[in-house]
Amino acid sequence: MRMPRRGLVIQARTRWLLVGLALLFSLVLLMYLLECAPQTDSNGSLPGVVGESMGKEYYQALLQEQEEHYQNRATSLKRQIAQLKQELQEMSDKLKSLQEKKSPKVSGMNYQGTKEQTSNDLLEFLHSQIDKAEVSVGAKLPSEYGVIPFESFTSMKVFQLEMGLTRHPEEKPVRKDKRDELVEVIEAGLEVINNPDEEDGQDEDDGVGDRQLYSENDFIEGYYRTERDKGTQYELFYKKMDGMEYRHVTLFRPFGPLMKVKSETVDISRSIINIIVPLAGRTEAFAQFMQNFRDVCIHQDKRVHLTVVYFGQDGLSEVKSILESVARETDFHNYTLVSLNEEFNRGRGLDVGARAWEKGEVLMFFCDVDVYFTAEFLNSCRLNAEPGKKVFYPVVFSLYNPAIVYANQDMPPPVEQQLVHKKDSGFWRDFGFGMTCQYRTDFLTVGGFDLEVKGWGGEDVHLYRKYLHGELMVIRTPVPGLFHLWHEKHCADELTPEQYRMCIQSKAMNEASHSHLGMLVFRDEIEAHLRKQAYRTNSEAVG
Repeated sequence: MRMPRRGLVIQARTRWLLVGLALLFSLVLLMYLLECAPQTDSNGSLPGVVGESMGKEYYQALLQEQEEHYQNRATSLKRQIAQLKQELQEMSDKLKSLQEKKSPKVSGMNYQGTKEQTSNDLLEFLHSQIDKAEVSVGAKLPSEYGVIPFESFTSMKVFQLEMGLTRHPEEKPVRKDKRDELVEVIEAGLEVINNPDEEDGQDEDDGVGDRQLYSENDFIEGYYRTERDKGTQYELFYKKMDGMEYRHVTLFRPFGPLMKVKSETVDISRSIINIIVPLAGRTEAFAQFMQNFRDVCIHQDKRVHLTVVYFGQDGLSEVKSILESVARETDFHNYTLVSLNEEFNRGRGLDVGARAWEKGEVLMFFCDVDVYFTAEFLNSCRLNAEPGKKVFYPVVFSLYNPAIVYANQDMPPPVEQQLVHKKDSGFWRDFGFGMTCQYRTDFLTVGGFDLEVKGWGGEDVHLYRKYLHGELMVIRTPVPGLFHLWHEKHCADELTPEQYRMCIQSKAMNEASHSHLGMLVFRDEIEAHLRKQAYRTNSEAVG
């Protein structure tokens, strides 16, 4: 009597399963039709006078952006429909196997067992790819060139290191497959956040109505990198407009479907950053730095401490005066000025600044006086450094000599207007490791800087290598909110041959883009050509 009853149960379950899948398929199809329907909102009309002043090019670009957004959404829905169709086909295959179970045969059971074993082996392999990749823990690497850097992206742009002579440091994804990939990843992250598993740490008492749902507009930034023999890792950050809590989702594509690694809430509302700046002379540059510090750190972020380590006596009184003036005008007193009566040594200054902090654990940002940063960067600093687990080594966008970049203008524009990511305005400084965010305990645990390094350069690479040789994960990625301002470089004769070579290389790289340097090299040839053209034009006019 058990066999017929079992058959009825299987048939009943199968019938309900098919009904459920059919309803789900219909719902997704309805969503697709609604998404693809044209918008009829009257607010979409173009304003008269404003529209005329801004030009039709602006609105064409705006319409193109909107069209790309809806095309991406439609593509995503089509992909989901295709996946549902595939699932329906798989369920159909499972139904056949269930029917075969009604009249059990040895061969059928062996076939089913083999199929399940194959599926388990595949799943085990995909998880092993995550374990092998540098996703949850750092890997010991032989040198600073062994790390695989991330590339960062927002919902509209990608910030990339590998440019060659055709790509740009900041651009929209040109290839359709890359656009679709990033859209899929952002939506997959939203799915993880809005429909959490028990392992994600959500309280069971929190119902769907109490839980805050996230949308595409809440996506802040993401990073991705690909290990060729393992897969692609994605680090995604979401935040509500009026909140300070970030949602961090890590996804991994092991050359197959995306697999969730973790989903967590990151609260950075109480995370203080100790910004440490070593300095000797250069008081004008320090005054400009403090203007940016006042705008970003004091007026916007409000969760920073500034430590200035000054070498020598010349200019010390001016630095004190600048700090006291800012403190008076803004009521900001979270700063420390350490004076060292010795020759400038960047590693020594940062080491002294790190040890001068006496309030326990703190996140440190090693900074230079020529660096301009935004409030968004400070949050990226907080999100990508974790004590005992991660250190953050952002790639700075280094600006070229403004006298060359803006040679066709009477004078260079203000600094704030120079902060653009273009091939002729600057480059990603991927050979520099001086700007970094790391916790004080991690810095002290690895032994800090090599204080035997004298003069310019080298100390930051030594520290970077210490982390690569250890267990901590190194997050290396270009960030849009961190700029190195151009300034004149002097390579001293006292430098070692290796330091002098690095200094000259840095000086050449900082001066101008490939095309602008070419224009300078061939200036005489270009001027001779222009003179010939002018002479030919005048001759034709006279004739």
